[in-house]
Amino acid sequence: MTSIFPWIKQKTSTILWLDLGDLGDLVNPGGPHEQWQDHGLGLLRTILHQNGIQTDVASTRAVTSWEQLKPQLAGYDTLIMNVRSYTYPPALKAAKLFKEINPRGMVLTGGMHATVAPDEMAAVAEFDRICIGPGEKVIVDLVKNPGDFERVFRAEGARSMAEWPHIDRTLWPKPVGWRMKRKWGWKWPLEPACGWGPGPVATIITSRVCPWQCVFCNENSYIPNMGRKPVDQVIDELNFLDRKYGVGSVVIHDSMFFQNPKWLKEWIEKYPRQTKRWTYWAAGRSDTVRQWPDLFEALVRETNWRTISIGFESGSDRILKLLNKECTEEDNYFTIDLVNRLAAELQARGEQPPVFWSNIMLGIPGETREDAFKTMRMLKHMQSVMPSISFYAPYPGSALGYQLIAEGKSLMSKDNYHRFPDDEKVKGVDYGFYRDMLAGKYDAEINRGLEGAARGAKVYEGALVKA
Repeated sequence: MTSIFPWIKQKTSTILWLDLGDLGDLVNPGGPHEQWQDHGLGLLRTILHQNGIQTDVASTRAVTSWEQLKPQLAGYDTLIMNVRSYTYPPALKAAKLFKEINPRGMVLTGGMHATVAPDEMAAVAEFDRICIGPGEKVIVDLVKNPGDFERVFRAEGARSMAEWPHIDRTLWPKPVGWRMKRKWGWKWPLEPACGWGPGPVATIITSRVCPWQCVFCNENSYIPNMGRKPVDQVIDELNFLDRKYGVGSVVIHDSMFFQNPKWLKEWIEKYPRQTKRWTYWAAGRSDTVRQWPDLFEALVRETNWRTISIGFESGSDRILKLLNKECTEEDNYFTIDLVNRLAAELQARGEQPPVFWSNIMLGIPGETREDAFKTMRMLKHMQSVMPSISFYAPYPGSALGYQLIAEGKSLMSKDNYHRFPDDEKVKGVDYGFYRDMLAGKYDAEINRGLEGAARGAKVYEGALVKA
């Protein structure tokens, strides 16, 4: 199957896996995060290929129009998609397009949205099979014999991530064009640098689910907790990737890396001695940092944890309670002060200081202006920070999301689970106020009670990210 059009690939299978995302994100992305790869796709394609089932891959991110994608769908018997809530709209459009081109083709779906909103998925005739739950134990049988499964069925995942194979990263979709590679320095199949550490970047997962029950998050409704990947297995994978491709830094994609002290102590013991001690990005919580400060400090000092992602969300106790965050203002400031001190000490010794990747949520229903000002004061208290600010989004699968959807207050719909930074997502929220605040128009009120450098005018408009 040859063509003068570069987006049409040689066909090697009758099964196509479609990577989902915004059109053009692998052609001319707005930033490096649009280029992150789907570990679910990588894992399940690896399992299929290890069991003798070859698949081709296409991506909505690797084309700039649906007309470009259309010829890539032709001639396949099966289409497979891993559907998240924010990729549901392209999944829906792709399924309809696939059926138009291949009327007898089979569309197999799974992923987070299939689990948190199965009725919504089931209402779409083009989705022939819908898997609720993790797919690693069922994907081979499903692709071989889809007729053996009910249209909507439930699957159970592995008991431990130790059962997972290392992902064959060459099964991920490629960036398109030399301009892409030159602009981002992308050494595929590793991923491009995004400011957290030098490229190429090795993204890994060591734990699958965050065990906390924040009302804005739908992750816990997707997959039950499972055993964490052994430290030795993580180190083996990183060293393999370094030998083969050359690792510049690491991103640990766990929703919650800083949990399970026994695992973390083993990481402290082995990671600095058995790897090149790459800098890495990883996530934690302020309450557990306060609970285990010595462990946290040892990770920063000894393992080169240099980009520390903390889901602060809010600087207001009232909002933190509303979100069932189980963290307090005091927890947040304890963590900020600890990282500020560590940064100053390491910098004085000529070492790279740690920096916060600070997750902040605004536009939460019930949030007052003073709640928002307290959040911005907390953000200004951080001496080294890369703010990651988003407007709250009521996704299905989360307790607060279900409530707002049921009350008719969600501005997000099944046809448009939009993630774009400045989109309005909930009825009754004064988004004009938040835009003005991020532009610095309320700095006088925010600066009350702050001292020194924290009182400076700061504009955070550019810190808005996808929700």
